[in-house]
Amino acid sequence: MVIAKVLLVEDTPSLARVYAEYLKKAAFAVETVETGAAALDALGDTVPQVVLLDLQLPDMNGMEILKHVSGQQIPTAVVVITAHASVNLAVEAMRYGAYDFVVKPFTADRLLVTVRNAVERLRLAQIVDTFTDELARSKFHGFIGSSFPMQAVYRIIDSAAASRATVFITGESGTGKEVCAEAIHRQSPRRDKPFVAINCGAIPKELMESEIFGHVKGAFTGAVAEREGAAARADGGTLFLDEICEMELGLQTKLLRFIQTGTFQKVGGTRMEKVDLRILCATNRDPLREVEENRFREDLYYRLHVIPIHLPPLREREDDVLDIARQFLIDYAAEEGKGFSHFHPAVEEVLRHYQWPGNVRQLQNVIRNVVVLHDGTEVTAAMLPPPLNQHSALQLQSPHRYAAPPEEVPAPRGLGSPDPGAQVLEPQGGHAALAEPRPIRPLWLVEKEAIEEAIAACDGNIPRAAALLGISASTIYRKRMAWEAEGRA
Repeated sequence: MVIAKVLLVEDTPSLARVYAEYLKKAAFAVETVETGAAALDALGDTVPQVVLLDLQLPDMNGMEILKHVSGQQIPTAVVVITAHASVNLAVEAMRYGAYDFVVKPFTADRLLVTVRNAVERLRLAQIVDTFTDELARSKFHGFIGSSFPMQAVYRIIDSAAASRATVFITGESGTGKEVCAEAIHRQSPRRDKPFVAINCGAIPKELMESEIFGHVKGAFTGAVAEREGAAARADGGTLFLDEICEMELGLQTKLLRFIQTGTFQKVGGTRMEKVDLRILCATNRDPLREVEENRFREDLYYRLHVIPIHLPPLREREDDVLDIARQFLIDYAAEEGKGFSHFHPAVEEVLRHYQWPGNVRQLQNVIRNVVVLHDGTEVTAAMLPPPLNQHSALQLQSPHRYAAPPEEVPAPRGLGSPDPGAQVLEPQGGHAALAEPRPIRPLWLVEKEAIEEAIAACDGNIPRAAALLGISASTIYRKRMAWEAEGRA
């Protein structure tokens, strides 16, 4: 049974025969061409699952074929094979969507593992594309991001918006819970009616009931006039109660009755009032833990927790951070009259790998800080505020900056564990000294070993190894090239 079809673009007949034999023995159907023109013709007929692409072709540079595949969005995985590797070449190939970059010579196992992984990745990508074709959105009612976790959020909002059911939104601080509530309102039949938001953690507890239900004149000291509460203002629309777990227990009881009956009394009043509204609520706490700790009524929790939506933290949203940062940069640059238009690649690496404990709100503050305090067209690492400037210094370190010392330097006494091969000194007096601790190794060597172990564990699949290490595949290629250039390979 044929596993998949492979188009082999290789102008050296002897190598083409060897590669084709490797693949045929593993049940791949192989079509071999020797020129770029023939490769483009083959891609115009039946699209193969994998293209093995040599870059040095007699009639054109193989990179033109890769650009064609990328530009035409041909559903195939391209594996670049070349004997003329360079950092810039590897980076360019990855930029145009190459699945992997294999340097000649390579073993049959390395070739087969790469092709099998490419086939599997293409299969999964096609499943995802089929499932999310209509739903894949990069922007949605105030949200920015096309990652899988956010696509799931968008789908829940779509489904829940038309209902009257209460939605309980959870997520870390700064993840956009109010944006989510507004999205539900704007997607719902109530979109033309009021959206009223109250932060239950920002209003004094003694005033919270008045904020929600209103009060009559003289209800308490300072109540010099009758006041309409949020419930009345939101009539026909949506009432959003943010940080609902901050609400005191006595008011939770009144809120429960209000949700059940749709009626309420103003503070100090005697007349029952009825409204038609939808309630959305949110918290950055674990609501079940609050119930267990008797800080939140269990019956209110189950009344509110009809449709749960959990907003993922920014660190779990893949490359959404770059899309959001670019939008903030454009908006704030226009607002402040600055010329910023893009980020330096090193800054993008920092933004991508920083953990963002404050989520989107923290990212927003960082970009505003940069725009207000600096000017230019490109945001550089030197412009980043703490703690990102410290992170960027680590990201920008290059392997060649760590020169190997002439000899290994022993660690200070007491650090690390003794090295079995370390020399034992006999000081005067005949008392044996402790063995010297394990010597400190150059950082570039530790880094190199970690990367090589990850690649070996992934059967030579550099993109997968890079993902597990939390870096980009181009970073691995760049470091390997630098090690080879310095004789450290």
